[in-house]
Amino acid sequence: MTPPVLRFAPSPNGALHLGHALSALQNEAEARRLGGRLLLRLEDIDPVRCTPALAEAVMHDLRWLGIAFEPEVRRQSARMPAYADALARLRGKGLIYACDCSRSRIRVDAEALARRQGTPPLRDPDGALVYAGACRGQATASGLPAPRAQRLDMPKAIAAAPRDLGFWHFGPKGAETWVQVNPARWGDVVLARKETPTSYHLAVVMDDADQGVTHVVRGQDLEAQTDIHVLLQALLSLPTPRYQFHPLLRDAEGQKLSKSRSSPSLAMLRAEGISAGDVRRRLGFGS
Repeated sequence: MTPPVLRFAPSPNGALHLGHALSALQNEAEARRLGGRLLLRLEDIDPVRCTPALAEAVMHDLRWLGIAFEPEVRRQSARMPAYADALARLRGKGLIYACDCSRSRIRVDAEALARRQGTPPLRDPDGALVYAGACRGQATASGLPAPRAQRLDMPKAIAAAPRDLGFWHFGPKGAETWVQVNPARWGDVVLARKETPTSYHLAVVMDDADQGVTHVVRGQDLEAQTDIHVLLQALLSLPTPRYQFHPLLRDAEGQKLSKSRSSPSLAMLRAEGISAGDVRRRLGFGS
């Protein structure tokens, strides 16, 4: 039997903080418990926000923490042809359509639909307005500029799924539970944009399959998005890994640590004299 494969996959669009350290250390602990391999992948599909300097800083922080990843580091920016091929396969199944709606148009349409239905505007699990489908079913003329986005026709995609949509959730002590997913609650998700020719959703399922990832450990904030990943895995005939979702670290205001909130970075903690051992002990991974 081949050993289990896990991966830690940060996006180098900012400095790592304690929340990232928790996720990396949880992956390390599970890889050790399962007797598996641990990979590092940089999810750098955003050509503007993800810079070489930030990528090097991420790897420096992880070396400082002492996490023993396998030597080869996967960079998603080098994998664009594979993502384009996957998008083309979905398009060939009639599951992708072009969308030129602006954010303001999406908001107006969602609010109009809500008024007609007499309900509040429909929102996805992340709180964003669900796309009302204005461009769904419209033919795309050739020779026009690239559309703002390429969307997955969610109703057609769910109907086309060749297998039961769910995954095995594995706990830190080994117990497993079958979880049914509900991708419909996300609406017609974007799988590529004009400025970024793939999405997190499409890239992550392609790379997990290509790298043979069998177990995914990530934060609870990504649990709902697994709906989309399980659907894409089914549509693209890819295996579905087992998943585990760890609790998030929160600040004094109860907000999760994040780059956008300027949460203290690992580099800042290091500059204050805090050691990697201190970080490990603080997060429950050291004596």
